[in-house]
Amino acid sequence: MSKTEVVRKDSIVPIHPVENQRLYRQIADQISGLIASGEFEQATRLPSERDLAVQLGVSRPSVREALIALEVEGKVDVRVGSGIYVARRRPAPAIDPDRQGQGPFELLRARWLIEGEIAAEAARTRTARDLARVRAAVDDLQKRQKQRRDMDPADRAFHLAIAQACHNSALFSVVRDLWDQGRGAVWKRMEHHFQTPELRSAVLRDHRTILEALEARDPRAARSSIRRHLERVNREFIRGWKALDKAESTDPTMRAVTTPKSITRVGRLAQAG
Repeated sequence: MSKTEVVRKDSIVPIHPVENQRLYRQIADQISGLIASGEFEQATRLPSERDLAVQLGVSRPSVREALIALEVEGKVDVRVGSGIYVARRRPAPAIDPDRQGQGPFELLRARWLIEGEIAAEAARTRTARDLARVRAAVDDLQKRQKQRRDMDPADRAFHLAIAQACHNSALFSVVRDLWDQGRGAVWKRMEHHFQTPELRSAVLRDHRTILEALEARDPRAARSSIRRHLERVNREFIRGWKALDKAESTDPTMRAVTTPKSITRVGRLAQAG
């Protein structure tokens, strides 16, 4: 008997589609459900991210990404120096989940792993024309910073120029997709809250350091400099959340806020990190 004959022809197997849903989206959906059911009332402050992370069995960065996603949807208000509050009811904007992008902390980790090696390879394979493209992106970034204009186009051009210097279309596509698909509404809102003038100035310095490593054909320096650059962005985002943590820990009214028993774990962590 063949394997296909084991299953009766008249039987229907109750198989459901498997959803490849981002972790922060699962967390956001559960918190959204608790808001809709009244577990978290309007204009009240949510439990701390630490408490939510412990109850959900996930890392604190994943909770942060979920809360930012909920803010994009108009369901919570993130008040730096105060905490996260349930928004007063208002028409929910139509948000395409695909346009929210990857979780910022997950995205930065992926870029740290991938772009570090791409920069090292670019230092080995770059041509004079490649360097000219990278240098032009640095010059454009400096000009935009002085004019207080959006720096994203020059930032994107810089990272894509490094990938292009590898002369490998697959690697170029990876970096382009990380930028275009990852930096969605959640990333933009995170930047809005936590990007500082100091960070914008540091980005320009970092880009110049990376360019110098490429000019010197130094793969090790290129790898380490681009990784330090991405680590700096990650630290600035975390620093912004620490301001929220401080507000929650010093406000005595926060002690009365508890996490509902109806919350369901979506991760496997024994305790939040």
